[in-house]
Amino acid sequence: MLQVKNQKINIFENEVSLFIKREDLSHPYISGNKFRKLKYNLIEAKNQQKTILLTFGGAFSNHILAVAAAGKENDFKTIGIIRGEELKDQVNNNLTLLKAQEFGMVFDFVSREEFRNKNNSCFIEKLTEKFQDFYLIPEGGTNEFAVKGCEEILTEPDDDFDFICCAVGTGGTISGLINSSKNCQKVLGFPALKGDFLQDDIRKFANKDNWELITDYHFGGYAKIDEKLIHFINDFYIKYSIPLDPIYTSKMAFGVIDLIEKGYFPPKSKILLIHTGGLQGAKGMNEVLKKKKLTQINIHV
Repeated sequence: MLQVKNQKINIFENEVSLFIKREDLSHPYISGNKFRKLKYNLIEAKNQQKTILLTFGGAFSNHILAVAAAGKENDFKTIGIIRGEELKDQVNNNLTLLKAQEFGMVFDFVSREEFRNKNNSCFIEKLTEKFQDFYLIPEGGTNEFAVKGCEEILTEPDDDFDFICCAVGTGGTISGLINSSKNCQKVLGFPALKGDFLQDDIRKFANKDNWELITDYHFGGYAKIDEKLIHFINDFYIKYSIPLDPIYTSKMAFGVIDLIEKGYFPPKSKILLIHTGGLQGAKGMNEVLKKKKLTQINIHV
């Protein structure tokens, strides 16, 4: 079983102590929660004697790259249904897609309108006609097998923590954390997307009520970032030598530290942050920031 060490970050006022579980160090390309989410999906795909993995993602999707790398390592062909037809001619300038292609992934670029049908049975049927007998992994990787894998993030030494905190995208990671947490622990999720629509998705998989979503730290929505968050990422790296990705973990870490400073956590609380990886996204984000003439994310991964 994969073992990841917790790294101490700081002790704040009221003796609130902060640690981070370095899931990002689990694998160079299948890192963090992607490693966990894919573990049992790959086992199930082999049990079903599938030879092709098909999934969905956007221009800088950590999930797309992780599936491509996992397919390469485990002898699966991989197909990525990519949101945005315009990206077809931009692969050589997109580090995420280019690397996934190097791992052997075949892309099918579809319009944003078509992409919205990714869960539609008719759309899946068309994909089956085109690509034959594949194993389907949903966008972001969340399903019952992904949740099972994420239940293995917390280990016995983590029982000492009062709060478990993670970023939230599709809800799979936090669901696994909830299921494996102790009843006396509180699991806090920090959505990277704007809105409060994830509650029902999480309840489909979570078997406890010891959790809450903190929806104030999305910085405008998915893949949205501003100078304040950029400076936080860069300062965090200078202070602790821990790189944070701009989409997920940085927003969660910013939120937790802000809440500590506002007195949200009781005195002597022990808090564990889950680093869900995704650091490759910083390179693509820097290209966007460069065009906008904003400060660059200065981390080494």
